[in-house]
Amino acid sequence: MAAMLSPTADARPPLKLLIAAPRGFCAGVDRAIKIVELALHRFGPPVYVRHEIVHNKFVVDRLRGMGAVFVEELDQVPDGRPVVFSAHGVPKVVPAAAQARGLDYVDATCPLVSKVHRQAQRLIEDGRHIVFIGHAGHPEVVGTMGQVEPGTISLVETVDDVAAFDPAGKARLAYLTQTTLSVDDTREVIDALKARFPDIRGPKAEDICYATSNRQAAVKAIATDADKLLVIGAPNSSNSLRLAEVAERMNVPARLIQRAAEIDWDWLGQPATLGLTAGASAPELLVREVVDALSERFEVTEEETEHVTEGMVFKLPRELVA
Repeated sequence: MAAMLSPTADARPPLKLLIAAPRGFCAGVDRAIKIVELALHRFGPPVYVRHEIVHNKFVVDRLRGMGAVFVEELDQVPDGRPVVFSAHGVPKVVPAAAQARGLDYVDATCPLVSKVHRQAQRLIEDGRHIVFIGHAGHPEVVGTMGQVEPGTISLVETVDDVAAFDPAGKARLAYLTQTTLSVDDTREVIDALKARFPDIRGPKAEDICYATSNRQAAVKAIATDADKLLVIGAPNSSNSLRLAEVAERMNVPARLIQRAAEIDWDWLGQPATLGLTAGASAPELLVREVVDALSERFEVTEEETEHVTEGMVFKLPRELVA
């Protein structure tokens, strides 16, 4: 009797893998990570970082291994040690407190978030009350709302929040948004604000950042042909969560994973076509890790669909590159 043949690579089912582009690191994330690396080189470890520098466990663990210490509050930073503020931004009381203690600090706030901070300050100077569209408790929201005095800014998340908003005594309104929101959801909220308050002022250009918009558009471009979608990103990453929501809104089942080890193979099954993308805080090597894991079970054919080419680069703080 002939021996039973063992499965071979040829027995793997075919899988067309649609990889979104752009994906992964944006200019703000790349800048923030380099700031921590440069601070470690200049000051030596430990360098303290208030909040995760970006929302990605792999990135944070790598920097921790280099000597970064991540804390949530400034009072956890010892006297005499430098501190870096995360890419999400901080309330204005935080750098003021660091200065009062004589701490060396470096602000890694994404320049596009800093732009929103400046807009908020100008609107208050103009006598406006700000309606801020964002997710309650997100570090970027906390940081932006902390740029102005309490009572001068109100948070809304949904169209229902707009309907419930009480504008009493707030005749001159303006709106701003978190930079990592769903483009579609935010448009609905803005439309509701404009319908209810026709004289509300908006920013000259939308606050949702180019990277968030581009990554969502790239998902839309591949989702129409995908059976399912995997998003590489952290569960506390706003922009990554939005990518999964974009696919789900198009009736494409989506899952958020941090690493290849988190792939739910039972959920994945044997799709003919799978979409793959990564949030703005996820490095490209995690994308390749997932591709390698898929290749162990499928005969993978990769196809990259580029939505737009990104060339944005942000300058590093002068105190670290001088």
